[in-house]
Amino acid sequence: MSGAPLRRRPSTKPTEGVLKLPKEIYLVKVGMNMTEGVVEEWYIADGASVNAGELLYRLETEKVNLDVDAEASGVVKHLVGEGVTMKPGDLVGYIYGPDETVPDVLPEGAAEAAASAPPAGSPSVAAPAAATPPATSSASADGRILSSPAARRLAGELGVEIAGLTGSGPGGRIVEADVQAAAAAQPKPPAPPPSSPMARKLARELGVDLAQVRGAGPGGRITKEDVEQAAKPPAPALARGEDRIIAVRGMRKTIAKRMLESLQASAQLTMDMDVNMDDAVKLRGQLIDEWQDEGVRPTYTDLVIRAAAKALEKHPRMNSVFSDAEITLRGDVNIGMAVALQEGLIVPVVHNANQLGLKETAQESGRLAEAARNGALTPDDLHDGTFTVSALGMFGVDSFTPIINAPQSGILGVNRIREAVKWRGEQPVKTQVMRLSLTWDHRALDGAPAAQFLANVRDLLEAPYRLLV
Repeated sequence: MSGAPLRRRPSTKPTEGVLKLPKEIYLVKVGMNMTEGVVEEWYIADGASVNAGELLYRLETEKVNLDVDAEASGVVKHLVGEGVTMKPGDLVGYIYGPDETVPDVLPEGAAEAAASAPPAGSPSVAAPAAATPPATSSASADGRILSSPAARRLAGELGVEIAGLTGSGPGGRIVEADVQAAAAAQPKPPAPPPSSPMARKLARELGVDLAQVRGAGPGGRITKEDVEQAAKPPAPALARGEDRIIAVRGMRKTIAKRMLESLQASAQLTMDMDVNMDDAVKLRGQLIDEWQDEGVRPTYTDLVIRAAAKALEKHPRMNSVFSDAEITLRGDVNIGMAVALQEGLIVPVVHNANQLGLKETAQESGRLAEAARNGALTPDDLHDGTFTVSALGMFGVDSFTPIINAPQSGILGVNRIREAVKWRGEQPVKTQVMRLSLTWDHRALDGAPAAQFLANVRDLLEAPYRLLV
């Protein structure tokens, strides 16, 4: 993946007298524009074993969540906990191989992680039965309850009253095993709805009952934003003219920043051009019937993506990246397709779009759209777009000014198909027309070549059989 952090790998040939290095776990970089992220959830507990290829942790960024696999087998040690903001490429943990000793103190500034209590619910190491001391009172001489910090934390998470327990640790100290045994003896409450670890942690802090929260995440998953909303007191009815405050954060904050940077850093202009869609409408209807058994349903945006991909081959300046010293004409034609989500806009990429047929284009765009809505996009799905198509026609829009997805040089807006009139001699004939809105970077190409590109897209859509070859 381009832009992925460089990884230092341990030597595969151990040298006598040289300490072997464990496998490093990095915060994965998702796309060129990612600046920070968090380990939303560790799937493998600190000190537990993992096999290469198993899920290791879940990454949360401004735009996408991603499950990260382990690249090696061994014992996992965490450098950071869940919810800590890191930069892409930062170390978040290690995997120690079977012939490596797991140190008590982790290297590279990991003292805080090493000193923290083990994750809640991790199994305790039981001593041999013959060495187990008899249970004694867990109260000290001054009345304090003798218990480990990890046991107290686990008791709070499991809803166990620690004062009523008898400890089996040294001197009657209450340990995690005592809490786990008490929790196992309690009646099992109903399973809570699916939720992220950050949401569960925040719910405990704010006293929110997750069973009463409706998740807005993929598959009804409860997010930290859902918990924050549930913790707020009911808002009083607003008086006429009263302001409401909405925090700018997450995806919305990222979109605002990048759109402003795009406008400030390039010379953007927009032109419109009408397209006669009579034949395209007929072709789409025929293809829907033809491909119905295969579950492929092409959209008008698919037709535009296919037309744009063919046109970009003939107009490489529109498929370029401008810098002060040079213009890079991209060799690949990778078309981003803007997908609107509740949280904001995300742009997965149809890679090598010029090499795909119309059916393959429709299949890939459908897959990407579904993955975007389900929060299942991968880093490769968001990587290396060279041009973007953005559609607002489904909302009844006739024309708009799309903003370039930097560092690209162009973006094509797709508007609604509307009824119009054309003249056949002196006879008016009803026709179907769609307007295309092209924004381009005037630094990379001038108005005339931009218009020629747009006209090429129009000609392909007006003779849509050319999209099938």
